[in-house]
Amino acid sequence: MPQHVCNGATLMCSFGVAPGQLTVLPVNRVNTSSQPAATIMDHQPMVNIAPFGMCMSLANPAVAAATTAALGVLTPQPCIPVTVSPWVPGATTVLLGNQPALDNTCTLNCMWGGIIQVAVPGQFTELIP
Repeated sequence: MPQHVCNGATLMCSFGVAPGQLTVLPVNRVNTSSQPAATIMDHQPMVNIAPFGMCMSLANPAVAAATTAALGVLTPQPCIPVTVSPWVPGATTVLLGNQPALDNTCTLNCMWGGIIQVAVPGQFTELIP
């Protein structure tokens, strides 16, 4: 069974060079292992989703410009996630504040082409059916 994701979870982006962290604000007043529990709506850049070091996606305008300036040599630039849609698919069997809970099998798409996944859910004791 999937694990429930909470505040402090470690995230990885397919175009990032370093792990990022999930920050869950205690708006739903539901905890899992003494940390605020995440929902699929915890996807706001710089609020919930921390940067992943440097970005290597040519879809990112900053990376494309730097690569062009370097005569075609891939030149990573600082990561600024652009996540406009919620996590998918979500755990529809558990609702927190009328939103599906976030489990460790969900993914999040960045506008620059990256796929963000949960590397460490932040807790290991609570599972989602």
